[in-house]
Amino acid sequence: MTTQLTSVDPDSIPRSPAFTQGMIIPAGPTLYVGGQNGIDSSGALLEGLGAQTEQALRNVLAVLAEAGTGPEHVAKLTIYLTTGVDPNEAYAASAAVWRHRTAVTVIAVPEARPGVLVEIEAVAAIPAS
Repeated sequence: MTTQLTSVDPDSIPRSPAFTQGMIIPAGPTLYVGGQNGIDSSGALLEGLGAQTEQALRNVLAVLAEAGTGPEHVAKLTIYLTTGVDPNEAYAASAAVWRHRTAVTVIAVPEARPGVLVEIEAVAAIPAS
């Protein structure tokens, strides 16, 4: 059995092909993925916003898989970008890894750790088995 998320896209708000305005998650177990950076399995921070964005999303996908869910069950991503980076570069990089419409919030923040340009959190439903 799968858990069906429902997009909420009012006609009074422009529709985006990349994200939805809201998501409805049926009651059940929910996974909160803590902030993932562009750090690979060896602990190395990748160079550049594009590489870090792709790796952070791969890390989110790894946490989802470990919990028994996947990107199709993600209701929301929160993406923190270091102030001054080009969000369009992060958007373009994310397309290589993330292909699911979900609610998204992007926030510019001061650098929290030297060299870290992006951090990504997720909220996902865990499908009933």
